Amino acid sequence: MYKFIKIILITISISLFTYPYALANDEKIKIGLLVPLSGEYKDLGQLIIKSTRMALDDIGTDKIEIYPKNTDLDPNKTLQSAKELKNEGVKIFIGPIFFKSLTYLDEVQDVVFLSLTNKTNGLPKNVISSGVNSLSQLNAIKKFLETNEIKKTIFLTPDVDYKEEVKKAIKDSKIKIYKHYVYNTEPTKLTKQIEEITNYKIRKQNLADEIFRVENSDLPDKDKQLEKLKKIYTIGNVKFDSVIISDFDESLKSVITSLLYTDVSPKKKFFITFNQWFDESLFQEGSIQPLYYPSINKKNLESFNEKYMKEFNVKPNHLSLLSYDLLGLVYYLSLQSDLSNISDVFKKKNSFKGKIGIFDVKNNKINHRLNFYKVDDGKIKEIF
Repeated sequence: MYKFIKIILITISISLFTYPYALANDEKIKIGLLVPLSGEYKDLGQLIIKSTRMALDDIGTDKIEIYPKNTDLDPNKTLQSAKELKNEGVKIFIGPIFFKSLTYLDEVQDVVFLSLTNKTNGLPKNVISSGVNSLSQLNAIKKFLETNEIKKTIFLTPDVDYKEEVKKAIKDSKIKIYKHYVYNTEPTKLTKQIEEITNYKIRKQNLADEIFRVENSDLPDKDKQLEKLKKIYTIGNVKFDSVIISDFDESLKSVITSLLYTDVSPKKKFFITFNQWFDESLFQEGSIQPLYYPSINKKNLESFNEKYMKEFNVKPNHLSLLSYDLLGLVYYLSLQSDLSNISDVFKKKNSFKGKIGIFDVKNNKINHRLNFYKVDDGKIKEIF
């Protein structure tokens, strides 16, 4: 049965982006595209416009009309643009990009916004988060833990604005963790917290006590034992088999550095993070490997980037890929449902295979079935 479903999904994906479909009637699908066309993020807006243009070409239909409108980074401007597009008959929107821009969109009735944000808490009722959210990532991490029979996992989350999002995803995913710690990102306070979490001072004292005992013993191999003890940093194990760190960039590296300082190594414990979007700087940090994380399909991303570069001579980002897939998703749903009753379209259970991977749509939510990767010895390997 699984193979049968998989074949259907693949067939749908190939068909959508290769052969034109005919709609049940001649009505156009009007899609609003809410992106920044001015201000600090105008270049990002242009990347997304280009990706939707590429998706239109790949789908090969004249039934879709795209209406770009400026949001800048202003929720009032976003609301105004959404209202103007609704008056032109638009019922479904791709965007806006940023969570801040969503503030007043509940004032626009009988439409749906497929926001590119990955935040899912506090959304207006007519907004669906389509980004790679915490729940999607934890579902993939949970699969990895269960497959490898990893029993005792601690969770580290920075004390930042998305910590409540992570807490909710932990609950919804039903992932089994031993303890969840929220840490201060200030380096001195972070190191102190990691010392407490790993019982570093006790393990350090254990080593000092053992050296003292051996030094004051009459053991025949005392010198040999002392030489061995001086090559290690602590004695005693930590109370976990793996650690999940929901952090990114330099802050993530600071956490891992603190763990290394307390003599907790990724060579002995599983170090797992959230989606790092194949950050190449992680490949160069041998001391923090192996490192595991969920992400979108790497081969598809590389293929998309190559095609995008060839067509537009500019490097895309992951939001370009997401917006490309969202256009395909909307078109696919238009073949399955009547878009005139837009409030019900995203309530039905549907799965769509895009470039990112498989989108699962149900109850006005979008989750992603992610791949799982291991960074080791400067290389990346797909686990599943």
